[in-house]
Amino acid sequence: MSEAADREDRTEAPTSKRLEDARKRGDVPRSRELANVAVLGASVVSLLVMGPGVARASLGWMHDALAFDPSLVGHQDRLLAHAASLLGGLVLPTVPLVAVALAACFISPAIMSGLRFSGQALQPNFGRLNPMAGLARMYNREGQVELLRSLLRILLVGAVGYWVVHRALVAMPSLQQESVEHAVADGLGFMLHALAAMVGSMALLAAIDVPYQRWSWREKLKMTKQEIRDEFKESEGNPQVKSKIRQMAMRIAQQRMMEAVPKADVVVVNPTHYAVALKYEPGKMRAPKVVATGVDEIALKIREIAQAHRVAQVEAPPLARALYRHAKLDQEIPAALYAAVAQVLSYVFQLRRWHPKHGPMPRLPAVTLDPALDDGQAPR
Repeated sequence: MSEAADREDRTEAPTSKRLEDARKRGDVPRSRELANVAVLGASVVSLLVMGPGVARASLGWMHDALAFDPSLVGHQDRLLAHAASLLGGLVLPTVPLVAVALAACFISPAIMSGLRFSGQALQPNFGRLNPMAGLARMYNREGQVELLRSLLRILLVGAVGYWVVHRALVAMPSLQQESVEHAVADGLGFMLHALAAMVGSMALLAAIDVPYQRWSWREKLKMTKQEIRDEFKESEGNPQVKSKIRQMAMRIAQQRMMEAVPKADVVVVNPTHYAVALKYEPGKMRAPKVVATGVDEIALKIREIAQAHRVAQVEAPPLARALYRHAKLDQEIPAALYAAVAQVLSYVFQLRRWHPKHGPMPRLPAVTLDPALDDGQAPR
């Protein structure tokens, strides 16, 4: 009952991370029916293709094995080498068939989940030796499906076997009238066609088993909503921790920004909402760079630091808003703001060089700005 309740709770499709973790553990969909069809089918095809050559090689081997060799009489020391030579002559023709069968073992894994190697799958799992767990598997859904699959296998193979035996009873009497070579060839051909028919019946069962195994594998890996939340926290980080990290990063960035204000050339202010500190070093910078920017409380803090360190503050509300919206911290100002910022910096540099004996104090000219750069709205 607990297993059924657990399946009811697992209503969410498995995430890509859960699927990948399962593959790393070696937990992938498997179909024994497809593996049987692949190995048996490849063996039958190889026999049909290479059968005549194997038959000729076998006949030659049989002729050599049954031929009397007078050189062996009285030379017992040669018997072992002769036996080894006969054994090699018997094995050599079958090597291509065995190689094809071994290569066919990789067909089923490649189709079901791709060729993967997992060291975790090779680790011993003593939980599988628990007899109670084995009994539980016999009576769960997988056990019932395995029973149904076995019954279908018996029915299909039994039907093919009945057809093969019926054909054999009809064809065998005619083999008595043929020569030994033709009888053997016809008998082998009959056997290969019987195997091909068996492969076809098993392929039908594999066509049913493959999609079921894939569906069952994904069903087994389904997750609860809590598992998805936990995985998200694990992969993306706890939202509360990430919020704390963001707050710390913002504080560090603000601290670095405030430390750069005393080195600024000018602070362009709104004056109530915005404050943007600019730095320009002729010959080293292509354009002025934003070293601090802020709104409301941060803007007030920038103005206070600028006043404490006697950094020039220029009231240019449209320019302050445009700089805040379009310029980025620690980067050069946009080209569209070059002219307006140049007017402000020229005014500031004139103030630095001004002395009362030089005449009237310089006055800030009207700062011209493209209206498209300033929508006139207060910050939210």
